Amino acid sequence: MTTFYSIIICTLLSFSMQAQNFDHSSWTRLLQKHVSNEGQVNYKTFKTDNKELATYIAYLSKHTPNDSFSKEEKLAYWINTYNALTIDLILRNYPIKSIKDIKNPWDQRIWTFSGEWYNLNAIEHQILRKMNEPRIHFAIVCASISCPKLLNEAYTSKNLDVQLTKATKDFLADNTKNSISIDKLELSKIFQWFAKDFKLNGDLIDFLNLYTDIKISNKAKTSYKDYNWNLNE
Repeated sequence: MTTFYSIIICTLLSFSMQAQNFDHSSWTRLLQKHVSNEGQVNYKTFKTDNKELATYIAYLSKHTPNDSFSKEEKLAYWINTYNALTIDLILRNYPIKSIKDIKNPWDQRIWTFSGEWYNLNAIEHQILRKMNEPRIHFAIVCASISCPKLLNEAYTSKNLDVQLTKATKDFLADNTKNSISIDKLELSKIFQWFAKDFKLNGDLIDFLNLYTDIKISNKAKTSYKDYNWNLNE
């Protein structure tokens, strides 16, 4: 009898663990097909796969994470969701030159998840930023040239730390978005807009020094680059 109940418990635990593994494979297929290694998006060809994108978003909308899911699983889910919805928003309005050509792009409530309306602002500010992981700012993409590049594979809980670290390092190393030296910083406005997010464990310089090869001085002068909102295509 004891053996029987042990088998039942193990089976239930196994099922529970499997239930918490989201399937983002279709998102990876779409990204690899329409996004270059440099993060440039071919929206014209992406539009031909609208049905597959809609199917993936429908899958996400029916499988939202709850409190039983790990932080890594939640982060990967909501990062992928944000990026997929951003692509969807652009395709609904394409051709356009900028996401800002769309009226209130981050406040549009055109998607439901588990019966509730969501927009991009809600996902970014009410969910992702509250998870105290500043590297999300280099993973979620606003479809613009000055944004971090869109990774052409899905984020997954298993690879999340490696993916977020690479995204952060790649963004900081891109001289078109950040110019970094020992005593002078010309940074993306992302670091200005979300300043407090990068001060969870020290100041901004402490954060930057974790992900750059240059040892930045605590007295480095900081300025911010203009932000190019043209489409990342």
